[in-house]
Amino acid sequence: MGKGNIGVLIARAGVGKTACLIHIAFDKLSRNENLIHVSLEDGPEKVISYYNVIFYDLMKALNVENDYEMRMLLEKNRMILAYLNQSFEMDRLRTNVKNLMEKVEFMPDALIVDGIDFEKADREMFEDFKEFAERFQVEIWFSARAHRHITAVNKRGIPYPCNHLDDFFSIILQLQPLETGLLLKLLKDHDHPTLSGLSIRLDPSTFFLQHPAVDSS
Repeated sequence: MGKGNIGVLIARAGVGKTACLIHIAFDKLSRNENLIHVSLEDGPEKVISYYNVIFYDLMKALNVENDYEMRMLLEKNRMILAYLNQSFEMDRLRTNVKNLMEKVEFMPDALIVDGIDFEKADREMFEDFKEFAERFQVEIWFSARAHRHITAVNKRGIPYPCNHLDDFFSIILQLQPLETGLLLKLLKDHDHPTLSGLSIRLDPSTFFLQHPAVDSS
């Protein structure tokens, strides 16, 4: 996505937003990039549990017997910040990230922000996140909960709840359930209209590509 940019993954409850975000996190961590996972709903122990379960499934699917080095790399490059009971504030996030950078020399490349209520979030919040991404030179990924009964879509094809916020996001993905798996759709890719509308089919248990991998529907 690129540093200074923000992206969002849209999906209904229970489809796999958090799991998909953690797979994005694993991609960053495996490239030896530093990542901060910001949780607004779950404490650090539960977030770590999510990572451990998905990591175990990945290693099993890849037939990796000795995962010690990979596990140490992931743990070294990841920090978790939890803001529970509506305690999240941008000023707190800025202060905490600045402290990590100055006191423990942890320089983040990316943030995963899980739990923002897009129904209540206003444009000012995402203006702050965009400024944050540019100031700290990180990329930020969000999850947005969609609802089956709300079908609003803007003229650019972006569905609720991001239909009034899509100008902030460089990348917009949508995760949809299928009878035989999951469909991950690319709704926006920076300013490249010819690339939008691409989709790939994912295995719901591993989030690996299914075949055929690419779908033009």
